[in-house]
Amino acid sequence: MCEVYDKWPELARKAFFQPTEKIDFKDINEIIFSGMGGSGSIGDGFSSIFSKTNLNVSTIKGFHLPESINPKTLVIPISVSGNTIETHTVLKQAKKRGCKIIAFSSGGKIEKFCNNNKIEYRQIPIVHSPRASFVSFFYSILNTLEPMIPLKQNIILKSINDLEQLSKNIASHKLDKKNKSLELAKWINNIPIIYYPNGFKAAAIRFKNSLQENAKLHAMSEDIIEMSHNGIVSWEKTSSIQPILLEGKDDYIKTKKLQKIVKEYFKKNHIQYNVISSPTGSILTKLVYLIYLLDYSSIYKAIIEKIDPSPVKSIEFLKKKIN
Repeated sequence: MCEVYDKWPELARKAFFQPTEKIDFKDINEIIFSGMGGSGSIGDGFSSIFSKTNLNVSTIKGFHLPESINPKTLVIPISVSGNTIETHTVLKQAKKRGCKIIAFSSGGKIEKFCNNNKIEYRQIPIVHSPRASFVSFFYSILNTLEPMIPLKQNIILKSINDLEQLSKNIASHKLDKKNKSLELAKWINNIPIIYYPNGFKAAAIRFKNSLQENAKLHAMSEDIIEMSHNGIVSWEKTSSIQPILLEGKDDYIKTKKLQKIVKEYFKKNHIQYNVISSPTGSILTKLVYLIYLLDYSSIYKAIIEKIDPSPVKSIEFLKKKIN
């Protein structure tokens, strides 16, 4: 797994420049991404990117599309394995209800259904596992949907360049105190809760999922604004849960004020916390930077605990039963 993650910048660049048939859907007023787990985190990332447009954008993680969908809805099912039952179910619903569709997978039932029903489809090779395939899928989809993406190519390329720079500091050959991913992994010794501003929701949920899958560790995530209305009360009781705050230099001014107050509260009550900051730049740069850094931290945590991050036996058990 480390060998794959060390190559993430290379995989991202290759995926974005891979020759592909680009597509630009017209006359749409809504985009719905559908995916679970690692595939769902891809949809979360694109939801953040498209939030800068006048389109309604959401990610469905389950079996059902909303009743409001119509022929002006673009549904984008993503399943790295190609056999995710929830995503396959959503794909069939979208076809039945006349939505515009483009699907992405490494093959499987998703590919077969799209080919049989003449639905736009792109095959993307899986790399090691669905979660490790994140950048290959993410940048391949960016490549295909480039005419629709509200980002110029130089912004996309900057995000890849920033991945390359980050890799020099967190890759498996750089096991020293300057490795932020490794230091965070060492710091985590109990159940982490990840607090995030709304723009970083995709990175926070992805980190929670990666800790669960790679390190086999319980983890939680919560919007920091929502936390200030209820979750902060739970800290009145002594707890072994560890808060991790995701933040950026250009977060909304009132969000930054709230983050400052929360940290003041933690210090006053002797609650140890960790802050992970994104670089400046586009939402794309921030998200892929955070996801890379935090994914690697979950892998290092697994290694520290002498756990193989690759197998997910519990998921395999569930899939066999539900299929």
